[in-house]
Amino acid sequence: MAAVNLSNSPITQVSQTPVQTNLQPQLLTRLLLDLRGRRFSVDRENILSLPESVLLCLFPNGLVLSRQSAALSDGGDNDDYEELYGVDFDPDCFEFVLTFFQHAREEFYGTGNTPGLLAAQQQLLEGGSPTSDFGPSPSQNPLLTKQAIIVLREELEYFSIPPKDGKEATDVRGIANDALLDLKRKCGDYLLHKRNIFTALQRNVNKENNLAEQHLIDMLCMSGFDREDEWGYRAMEPSRCCISSIALVLLKTGIVHTTSSGGERQVTVDYNQMATAQKLLLFWRKPARKCWWDGIEVDLAEPGEPERVIKLWARRVWTLELSLV
Repeated sequence: MAAVNLSNSPITQVSQTPVQTNLQPQLLTRLLLDLRGRRFSVDRENILSLPESVLLCLFPNGLVLSRQSAALSDGGDNDDYEELYGVDFDPDCFEFVLTFFQHAREEFYGTGNTPGLLAAQQQLLEGGSPTSDFGPSPSQNPLLTKQAIIVLREELEYFSIPPKDGKEATDVRGIANDALLDLKRKCGDYLLHKRNIFTALQRNVNKENNLAEQHLIDMLCMSGFDREDEWGYRAMEPSRCCISSIALVLLKTGIVHTTSSGGERQVTVDYNQMATAQKLLLFWRKPARKCWWDGIEVDLAEPGEPERVIKLWARRVWTLELSLV
């Protein structure tokens, strides 16, 4: 019997294609966002550090941080592209949040040439104080190693009630005429310039004698806000009777940095203030919401015109959370 030539065997001639075992999608290092026509290129870590409530507005259907085509990638130079995400969010508000968070991060961690607050707090991390209520472990109190930012947002939806004898009306299809549209614009402009944060909530406290709401105001003012503070950013939403506002403040942790006469940086801790600050950790990654109706009467008459009082109802939704960066 002739010997079988293994080199001509169809089994040995089949080339084995290496099986690609790593099919995990590659993580994106930067995201390219299109916010109503304005583009932002943002690091992934900066995106993940944003408040949960802001992320939910940016990506209501969830955020995919991996390149979806990575499994089919050939490893060429074209794999370095940034995927574009279209986002329906105010670009000026987004820029305001990014800028505030960047400044807070630099102040706490420092820059290449300037040490930040964290460098001066090392003694708190190394030893702690015997009178401390939170102990020396940073894992038990992230306020020692992270910059804490209080995030307060308001979504205000308003409804204008025109006078019965006015020209404002809707047609049979429910579409507002020019007079009603003008009334809505004036009401929106009136509310837009009411920038004080706590005026509406304090008005509701006085009306309903709501102790819980008063406690909320007191807690926020003890933690970084002032009773006369205004919204950091406030703007009308396009084509809607809605005003979006946001205020960002650094949390008062009770850690006080001073400089001695010799130029040495010293750190002391107010433990009562630290205990108050720790209560706000309940809102870390767990935004809390409050909704209430606010009814007022406003005079929209122009100078020299007779009085024109309009009933204005506003549905206000507050979102409170704490971010650690």
